[in-house]
Amino acid sequence: MEWLLAHSDSNEPVPQETFSFSDGEKNLPIQMEVTESANQEVTANEGESEAVTEVDEELLTQAKSLKCDECNKKFRTDSEVEFHAVKTGHQSFSESSEEIKPLTEEEKKEQIKKLETIIKQRRLERQEQEKKEALEREISRRKTGQEITQVRQKMQEEEMKQLAEAKKREKLEAKQARQRVLEQIERDKQARREKFNMPAPNPQATSPTVPTKEIVTTPVENYDQARIQVRLMNGECLTQTFGANEELAAVRLFVQMNRTDGSTPFSLMTNFPRKVFTEDDMNTPLSKLGLVPSAVIIVCKPQ
Repeated sequence: MEWLLAHSDSNEPVPQETFSFSDGEKNLPIQMEVTESANQEVTANEGESEAVTEVDEELLTQAKSLKCDECNKKFRTDSEVEFHAVKTGHQSFSESSEEIKPLTEEEKKEQIKKLETIIKQRRLERQEQEKKEALEREISRRKTGQEITQVRQKMQEEEMKQLAEAKKREKLEAKQARQRVLEQIERDKQARREKFNMPAPNPQATSPTVPTKEIVTTPVENYDQARIQVRLMNGECLTQTFGANEELAAVRLFVQMNRTDGSTPFSLMTNFPRKVFTEDDMNTPLSKLGLVPSAVIIVCKPQ
């Protein structure tokens, strides 16, 4: 100390041996370090205590369930929330600190029973829906089949009508062609007569009258319908009335549309007199084939 007072105005470094401490003064720095260390530990402990307290408070306020804000119903898991949202259409949910009371054994059994009832009801509803859909499909299939049959029948009728019109046109064209041939023959005759100065035939010339014997004929009935019975290969019979001037092709088409003995090719024949009709006979009227006023036609294998 005395040296410090004497050299207070000097910048000379202080020698170490200048300081001399008593035993108490020597231990003072150590005590100060211990005190500071203890204070730091106390401060750290207080900080940790405050952090623990905050964590405990956070745990106490942590969400223990989920709640629907629209109906106030509580749920344990996210899956229950999703199911509730799909079932009810609710969209507003939030966390809740209220803990849902666990179910007792009786409550669990009751819940299981309810679930089994719901599952059974859903299964019955699904079965009813499947039966209903199957019935609707069957009705639709039958309706479609009937419509197809009607369309096919209409097409066949239209085809028959077109065939009849074509046949009529062919006959008319044949008649007109024959008439043209006759007219051409008559013109050729006239040209030859004019070329060779031949007199024209006198239609007024009469041959000597010869007494003729009066011939008495019995009146012939004209039938305009033909009642045809068709005997199929399986023994069943079909009966239909046709016009006397309808062609045999109409009978064949009727058999094709209504037969019940399969769809194999067939021919038509009669037993009395025995005759197997050919393709050429299909364009012949029934009256010319001797099938009026009634006849029995047999369906047989192709001859």
